[in-house]
Amino acid sequence: MAETRNDPLAAWLKAHEMSAAELADAVNEAILKLTSKPGSTSERTVWRWLSGENRWPQTLQRTALEIVTGDTITALGFVPRGKDKTVSPPPAAHPEDPSVHRRRFVGAATGTAAGVAIPFASAGSRPSRVGTSDVIRLRDNVENLVELDAVRGGHTALERAALAGASEALGLQKQSTTQRVQRRLFALASDFTATAAWSMIDAGQLDNAGRHLDRALTLAGMAQDPDMTMQVWNLRAMLARQRGDYAEAVGAAQAAQATSAVRRSPMHASLAHARASIGLAHAKEHRAALRSLGRAEDAMAKADLSAPLPTWMSFYGPAELHSITAIVHNVVGRPAEAEAASHRALSALPKTYRRNRANATVHLAVAQLRQGDVEQAVTTGGQVFDIMAGAPIPGRMRQALGDFQRDLITLAPSAHLAHEWIDRYRTEWSTP
Repeated sequence: MAETRNDPLAAWLKAHEMSAAELADAVNEAILKLTSKPGSTSERTVWRWLSGENRWPQTLQRTALEIVTGDTITALGFVPRGKDKTVSPPPAAHPEDPSVHRRRFVGAATGTAAGVAIPFASAGSRPSRVGTSDVIRLRDNVENLVELDAVRGGHTALERAALAGASEALGLQKQSTTQRVQRRLFALASDFTATAAWSMIDAGQLDNAGRHLDRALTLAGMAQDPDMTMQVWNLRAMLARQRGDYAEAVGAAQAAQATSAVRRSPMHASLAHARASIGLAHAKEHRAALRSLGRAEDAMAKADLSAPLPTWMSFYGPAELHSITAIVHNVVGRPAEAEAASHRALSALPKTYRRNRANATVHLAVAQLRQGDVEQAVTTGGQVFDIMAGAPIPGRMRQALGDFQRDLITLAPSAHLAHEWIDRYRTEWSTP
């Protein structure tokens, strides 16, 4: 019978940016923790799993794989055989199971500010041997922070949790015995630190963000990780734009374009060009801004939209590019095009993406206002508060609503509807 490639396992490795050798190491580490004896899984073993040559690993390897990945063995694409064809329910999670850690982390992170940092391992509980399983666990925590950001937006508790993650990654790096794991841990420390910076940017608290990004860029260099380097330059461009330093925003976006991550990935290239277009638009280089926007669209057209993205880039796709297009067209004085792009963004965004929908709605309201449709604009602007009902409004969104209010006052100073909108929503958009 022909061998069948194990696509679920291959997809897991790609999503977690792991090599076959790293998975073998992680499985052996899990076996060591289970039995006090090192496992013998090799890179060749993993390749046999991936090719379908071995479709049902040994018992200890199966258990270790579930511990490492947090998935059941069948969800990983393996097929039971013989007496194992009736697979019993998954065993109770091992104390080191990443899924247990993930649930504990999310629960703490959504609680008090003091509790956010608790889930990271304490010094006394760290394993004596630092390896790939630690990398996987910390990467899960990065993903948890991204999920928390999607729910709450940027806030200081998220910043502290991210910095705690960076601190643990660096502490483990000092104990690691292999250069490969050391570089991974430096990359994770960079990712955590950049996440802390993003939290402050989104919260509108910009003073600490620059320091975090300086540190994240240093760590990305030590990791020799072009993807992390790209992430930092992307955030640097966003920070500079919020500060009104448009030359720096363009320069940071161009630095992102120079990374090898952009050269090998059309999605990375699209984001870098889109970020440059915003800076150029604000710098009043309108033709250059539209050219960059065109390059962003061309690059996305070449991308495989079904391919997994790094966690930090999970926000980027056609809907986000439509939103950026709306921003650029609003800035360069093309409100009709901005309105059309905003509608495309809202059509492409899932209902669950509340913050993204709220941001796109602000851009839509601005575009309508700049076309003189005051009544429609104030109605659209009010929808932001309905979308965000029950959730805090991040500082960056409050700033955008403040810009909309200033446009209202400037473009329709005597309109009754404008004053009614301001009186109704002033408290809601200005309250942290």
